Amino acid sequence: MSTTASAESTILPLRAGVPGGTRAGLTRLPGTDRKVVLVSVDEQVRRGALAAADSETVAGAADTARAQRLPLVVVLASSGADIFEGVASLDGWGRAARALAECSGVVPVVVVAYGLAVSGPALLLGMADAVVMTDAAVAYVSGPAAVREWTGQRLDPGELGGQRVHARSSGVAALLAHDEDAALEAVAALLDYLPDHADSEPPFWSSGDPSDRANPVLRDLLPLSATGSYDVRDVIREVADDGEFLELRAAWAPQLVTALCRIDGFPVGVVANQPQSMAGTLDIAASQKGARFVAFCDSFNVPLLTMVDTPGFMPGKDLEWRGMIRHGAQLVFAYAEATVPRVCLILRKAFGGAYIVMDSKGMGNDMCLAWPSAQVAVMGAQGAVQILHRREDAETQARLQVDYEERYLNPYVAAERGFVDEVIDPADSRRAVASALRLLSSKRERLVMRKHGNGPL
Repeated sequence: MSTTASAESTILPLRAGVPGGTRAGLTRLPGTDRKVVLVSVDEQVRRGALAAADSETVAGAADTARAQRLPLVVVLASSGADIFEGVASLDGWGRAARALAECSGVVPVVVVAYGLAVSGPALLLGMADAVVMTDAAVAYVSGPAAVREWTGQRLDPGELGGQRVHARSSGVAALLAHDEDAALEAVAALLDYLPDHADSEPPFWSSGDPSDRANPVLRDLLPLSATGSYDVRDVIREVADDGEFLELRAAWAPQLVTALCRIDGFPVGVVANQPQSMAGTLDIAASQKGARFVAFCDSFNVPLLTMVDTPGFMPGKDLEWRGMIRHGAQLVFAYAEATVPRVCLILRKAFGGAYIVMDSKGMGNDMCLAWPSAQVAVMGAQGAVQILHRREDAETQARLQVDYEERYLNPYVAAERGFVDEVIDPADSRRAVASALRLLSSKRERLVMRKHGNGPL
């Protein structure tokens, strides 16, 4: 990897005299004034193999980032631990991994994967808050040869762990970039929404976009059919300052959108069901995606806006056997632990357990808003009638279904019980959300005294 740009912007090198292919230093991200601790592993030096000294450089950079309260950016391409050093290189990698773990929740940790990342170094990607992968990036714990020997499957490196795989199937890649320069630009764009450390507030950017700007287009966004789809990103654009937002892990579990935007100048994390994909149902991947994003935002004091339109959890034997209970509980746990300001906006369907886990009032949201189209209930009308009146004839069931929809599939029953704070005109969405977040900007919660929670993994 070319280190010219990083060398030109380096303020203070770290361990500059240590031999090897790993360099570190206090750096300004190219084209910005943002200071970070940048670590670069050069794949052209022994294919990026990490000797003990290289791993100590990574660990030292992580310790410096934590001590100086600055984001840590690791630009990585590595063929694994240096086999010529044997167990010493493995021990060094362990020390580097531990140092990165100690940064978690203290400073943002972003990894740029620009080449091969194999075995232990590949696991560093999983430890980061966000990973940016270039077109040339390939990452896996066990390579094609091992897969062929154990399973008989023949895969090339790209098929096993290329950019597309980690964007769509594994969820490792939060952002994609063409090359290293574009990847660092993506890192800068991400850090624009985050503070330097967990004891600071995210950066405010003033905008000429009025916080009370009306959104009349949202009145006609929802299709007439209850089963019709729409793009929830249109709602995010209408609510966000200047219609801009940064979506993370866009191709993985697309039935749930996770994005960063600004509202009235302040960074906000958005979690939104996407009716265009699987009707917005929650499955294992969506639960993991949402939980990871909620915990990420909470770690760095980014308020949360949750947009709800989901008929429930996706049913299926395979999902249940793979741990839908355990993984669904991850989303529950993440919201329950979050202490940042939390606003929930119910757009349409909010049924059953999926309604609860999408930051309902019972989960502890600070403000719950709903459109008049919101349907807050245990389940949809058809399912409820089939359970309660399964012995009735089809004509009677159809009449009862209409009656159920009129009585229960609206936000007003929930509002009467205090589960919805305000039913708003869709055109007032930006104003209402901005007003709620402004009111909650001084929110503080006393943390429970404990070593750490033991949440589901």
